[in-house]
Amino acid sequence: MDLSRLDRYTPDTVVARREAAVLAPIVERDGATHLLFTKRAEHLGEHPGQMSFPGGCREPVDATRRETALREADEEIGLSPAEVNVVGRIDDVTTTSQYAVRPFVGVAPDREYVPDESEVAAVAVLPVDGLTDRENYESERRVHPDYGDHRIHFFRVNDYTVWGATGGMVVQLLERTTDWRPPSEPDRVVDHDADLPI
Repeated sequence: MDLSRLDRYTPDTVVARREAAVLAPIVERDGATHLLFTKRAEHLGEHPGQMSFPGGCREPVDATRRETALREADEEIGLSPAEVNVVGRIDDVTTTSQYAVRPFVGVAPDREYVPDESEVAAVAVLPVDGLTDRENYESERRVHPDYGDHRIHFFRVNDYTVWGATGGMVVQLLERTTDWRPPSEPDRVVDHDADLPI
């Protein structure tokens, strides 16, 4: 990954009543670049069990959404703000839960992270080589009556499936920092209420 490309990119911003932020941690492990994800706890009210980056809602204590992302990463997996080198961000993402999420990208140390079990079921450090392997990727297009025509990306690596808003963030991040691009057309077009392939 060429993280210097993020310096030359001006991300899109979304204004919304509900603000959130996430941190996409880059970890170097065994000579290879990885991305750190969390698996959300099953009892959470929004997006239970899904893969995500550490993050959450902006709180009154947060002066900026960057502070939100760093605070949440500390709370969720014990990644201290002092350990993170934030190198940039990608486009804001609007979720089906009506949040405008601002994704920040930062380099984090390769160490064991302990999930806060009230929010996080597991921490997964997945190799970028696995995420960019075409055999591990597929997408589908849906036309939703409320959200319009949208493409859903699925990355299947090491028994984890990254999809939804986080899958879209991974596509953005890979497009901005590597030569990987998703195929121009999805693998399939399905009804908006079709079962998800997860």
